[in-house]
Amino acid sequence: MKPAAFDYLRADHADVAVAALTQYGEDARILAGGQSLMAVLNMRLAQPSLLVDISRSESMAQIRIAQGQLCIGAAATQASVEWRQGLANELPLLTLAFPHISHFQVRNRGTVVGSIAHADPSAELPLCLLALEGEVVLRRDRSRRVVKAVDFFTGMLLTARQPDELLEEVRFPLAHSGTGYGFEEFSMRHGDFAVCAVAVVADTRRLRIAVGGVADRPTARDFPVLQGSALDDALNELAWSLEARDEPQASALLRRQLVRTLGRRAVYQALANRIPERSTA
Repeated sequence: MKPAAFDYLRADHADVAVAALTQYGEDARILAGGQSLMAVLNMRLAQPSLLVDISRSESMAQIRIAQGQLCIGAAATQASVEWRQGLANELPLLTLAFPHISHFQVRNRGTVVGSIAHADPSAELPLCLLALEGEVVLRRDRSRRVVKAVDFFTGMLLTARQPDELLEEVRFPLAHSGTGYGFEEFSMRHGDFAVCAVAVVADTRRLRIAVGGVADRPTARDFPVLQGSALDDALNELAWSLEARDEPQASALLRRQLVRTLGRRAVYQALANRIPERSTA
């Protein structure tokens, strides 16, 4: 199928995009990488009156470090973050997750912010943002608001963004000493969306375990540092709490078992690879 007719606006600056969203509201869509949006348009699941193209905006493609966070602009591609020099030290969890995200051709075009905005519960980047307790910046005509990841994802492909708001930036907290990171995923084929994915952040006092692909949104739980049978019990409780459903792609039984198995692997990966504490001598 072909998309329904729409008007096209190229926006080189956020001000232009925000003005269009203010005027058109739900009748406008932002085009950044287009890896999710174009499929939706072609199937006519969305029929906007206006398509606002930010993909060639240099100002919205900036990546910067500020206040202990890696701040990624709305037009920055996944590849530009994946191949960023020093990413393995800044955000080890993203380094672990990127190879699981589709294929390099898609990452060359797809944007980090676009994946967060699309809010697919099986996608890796929303999962990582939640695991790291990151946040998003939403901009409208005369104001901005910052929303925590835990409050941003509200359901299947649903977020807290209002129709007149531009998701201007996402912010991932940088890694710090004493913390380890783990990521495990199972999909039917490499590059497919995850049947189940688990991201773990571990420090000396807490395990944060985030699961994607099972519930209607990525979900995170905090536990004390657990190992052995105590960890198995916690993962079993987490698996049942997500209320997995039987689907043609995978049964609820399979998904619960994946939470247990992948969760255990990701936890031990995180515990084994903590960033060394800096010496105070």
